[in-house]
Amino acid sequence: MHGKAALGAALQPGRHPGTIAAMTERRTHLDPRAVVLLLLCCVLWGLQQIVAKATLPLMAPLAFAALRSALAALLVWAWAGWRGTPMWRADGTLPGGLLAGVVFGLEFICIYLGLGYTDASRLVVLVYLAPFVVAIGMPFITPTEKLSPRQVGGLALGFAAVALAFSDGLGGHPAGSQRWVGDALAVLAALLWGATTLTIRASRLSVAPPEKTLFYQLAVSAVVLAVASAVRGEAWPSVWPPALWASLFFQSVVVAFASYLAWFWLVRHYPATQLSAFTFLTPLFGLLFGWVLLDEVVTPELLLALGGVAAGIWLVNRPRT
Repeated sequence: MHGKAALGAALQPGRHPGTIAAMTERRTHLDPRAVVLLLLCCVLWGLQQIVAKATLPLMAPLAFAALRSALAALLVWAWAGWRGTPMWRADGTLPGGLLAGVVFGLEFICIYLGLGYTDASRLVVLVYLAPFVVAIGMPFITPTEKLSPRQVGGLALGFAAVALAFSDGLGGHPAGSQRWVGDALAVLAALLWGATTLTIRASRLSVAPPEKTLFYQLAVSAVVLAVASAVRGEAWPSVWPPALWASLFFQSVVVAFASYLAWFWLVRHYPATQLSAFTFLTPLFGLLFGWVLLDEVVTPELLLALGGVAAGIWLVNRPRT
């Protein structure tokens, strides 16, 4: 995730960060190649939390998350070197990069610990509170990006949907269930995701190469996650079964490296407002994969929450006329 700040950048109303905004005008509409790439990204992002939850019995969550971020950071560094992207130039991005990386790491602490308490499908839906957090925070960073009445309605709908999903986790479950703990961690992760995006937008990172922004997030979060893992006393597995290697490859190489670079390419070449309209599919895929692969229960309340989140994201990101 994440390149998650890149996703968050396209999930905010109005203008978009520096160089990214300028490059989105190269093509005015999504062509078939862009649609296929975008759908593939949404599928991968929806599947990611499902795979992460399935990996919990194989390796301690924060140790795994630290290893994932570290490996993805090395791949981004190698990619940037191959493309000739300056990564160590003194450009004033260090303070913002460190802050964004720390917040990014805290977000993943909440996600990986939350998966131990709640269903992955529920977590995916709740984490998509983040675009609404960004929409609320952007006017404080850029006063020209005031919310329209339609966007306010989308925010209200999205928050109501998240509240419905959260309330569904408080009752109707076996005695002693701690699902609400996982739901609360998912909501906190969403707030931190939104804070990461706002940090990037308000700092020099808004005009930095996207590879550098992504590297900051991954490298710093790897340190944060490793420290948190050590504090919790997590042990590394003595045996690494093929399923663990497969999960590490999927989450670090396919998702955190390849899918985020693909997203950066899309944001460079296509209008971000059109791209963001597709992102509501991510929680839909997450819910579907959780049901099919993990046999998670899909309640009517969760379906209603998913619909509210999707509609809210669409209203918030719908281009202004």
